[in-house]
Amino acid sequence: MNRIYLDHAASTPMHPEVAQTMMDIMTGQFGNASSVHAFGRDAKRTVSAARDAVAASLGCKPEEIIFTSGGTESDNLALFGTATADGRTSGHIITTAIEHHAVLHACDELEKAGYQVTYIPVNGFGRVNPAHIEAAIRPDTFLISMMYANNEVGVIQPVQEVGQIARENGIIFHVDAVQAFGHISIDCKNLPIDLLSVSGHKINGPQGVGALYIRQGTRIQPLMHGGLQEKKRRAGTENIAGIAGLAKAATLANASIEERGAHDMALRQTLLKALEGSLGSHEFIINGDPEYFVPNVLNISFPAIGTETMLMNLDMEGIAAASGSACTSGSLELSHVLQAMDLPEDVLNSAIRFSFGLGNTTEEMEYTAKKIETIWKRLRTRN
Repeated sequence: MNRIYLDHAASTPMHPEVAQTMMDIMTGQFGNASSVHAFGRDAKRTVSAARDAVAASLGCKPEEIIFTSGGTESDNLALFGTATADGRTSGHIITTAIEHHAVLHACDELEKAGYQVTYIPVNGFGRVNPAHIEAAIRPDTFLISMMYANNEVGVIQPVQEVGQIARENGIIFHVDAVQAFGHISIDCKNLPIDLLSVSGHKINGPQGVGALYIRQGTRIQPLMHGGLQEKKRRAGTENIAGIAGLAKAATLANASIEERGAHDMALRQTLLKALEGSLGSHEFIINGDPEYFVPNVLNISFPAIGTETMLMNLDMEGIAAASGSACTSGSLELSHVLQAMDLPEDVLNSAIRFSFGLGNTTEEMEYTAKKIETIWKRLRTRN
């Protein structure tokens, strides 16, 4: 059976050039970048070159990039690091109801520690109104955290507008760009952003490595202690191969961002057109904003069939999709993103996330639509 992978929003297949870059490091370089001998200096040069490459892909200075273990650590460092900077022990944070749990759970912990958090709602398309964020600002608001593109419905948020509001009010602005990185051109130098999180495994790079952009002058309290790595901002021996892989993936993604976008849009349109032809547009619902979205994430509800049932049947046909975030899709809980969008119950209970990218073809989209039609007809007849 040919297997089709449509869960790129969870993790992407590694680009062959990234794998080769990492293999070269793993088989030819083993020094510690903190060592002063030649082996250590070689490792340090690898890390420095990778920092230059990641910075170039984000339009920032190399010294504004620190390497982490992934998007979750980057988000946590941004939130906890800002909350505790300069001895701060209280204050107000603004975020949104549709953030990744790396942000939402961090906010939960900060609330337990005495900080106050306001969760801004979204409209029925999953988009934040900047005016609602502005209205929530208080004298003690020190941080606004908002994702760039949502991981479940692909909706692009008004980062420029919210960032400008934050800047005008002297508030630090953190952006979780894990799902946007490689799909949206990001120029940190000209965007009103102070902190920005990215991850390697969303851009055909390795799992377990990411980065946090910290605008020069932004104060961050380290979460990890024990070494002087990353200019004392993130202790721990560097993951040299992973960092080199992240840099290669970032370079490749940035160089082909328009091509990748066109490819993803073609896949998206092919799947939708095929579904319209086989089921009829009245039998499925696209969740998300029709104008502001990354093309590689497509969330569709089939109200006649429950989510788990559809996913199970797709899996038996060799097609991998998801019900939402990979961090929570193993549970039976409804998506907090779709709930925040206040969607009808039958839409909530039947949502499937298809996400695609490197290696997918339009033929796979047509095949997937045919299998969905077969499953839909069989299960709908039973119901």
